[in-house]
Amino acid sequence: MTDEATARPRLGRPRDERAGRAILAAALELMAEHGVRDLRMDDVAERAGVGKATIYRRYRSKDDLVTAAVAGLVSEITIPDTGSTRADLLALMRRAAEVYRGSVEAGVMPGLVDAMSRDDELARSVREGFLAGRRAALRAVLERGIERGDLRADLDLELALDVLGGPLFYRLLVTGGPIDKRLVDGVVELILRGFAPAEPARKKSPNPKREVAR
Repeated sequence: MTDEATARPRLGRPRDERAGRAILAAALELMAEHGVRDLRMDDVAERAGVGKATIYRRYRSKDDLVTAAVAGLVSEITIPDTGSTRADLLALMRRAAEVYRGSVEAGVMPGLVDAMSRDDELARSVREGFLAGRRAALRAVLERGIERGDLRADLDLELALDVLGGPLFYRLLVTGGPIDKRLVDGVVELILRGFAPAEPARKKSPNPKREVAR
């Protein structure tokens, strides 16, 4: 006789996954609309169509929810290895540009930066989660570029990472300029030229002219 409990399909996990996705999506939408400071768990629960207890079973606080929602903006980052430092940097930067061009993402970032300036714990969580993953991928490409001889051996990696990410955030948060292919290409070219290895010293001629005796 078949065990009825064994034969019956398990529906709990798919339902939990749907609720989890709905909570994160609702949090992002509300952050984009009202900012992080005004995000309320009651509003997230209503938007997601779940009970507030369902949210708190996953996230202990609003900061935990905000951090998870922001981390979800970037799926797992695959580090490209095309054989070209330029192509690898372009691939990562184009993905970043796609994120910051999105309507929800673009709406979330200003409020998130403001909240990070007021909440040290939230700032730490975002830096160690959302930002750390992208910087780690770019760092790996830069280090490989050094090994290939495309970038100088004494490259200041933290400075290079700031140069790569800075223009995207500046346009998103300050000027409102386009985050497009031209920007990405220009930033990558700036890195490759600005941090290129110094030209090797010219080799002496194997047959130097003899000094003419007087």
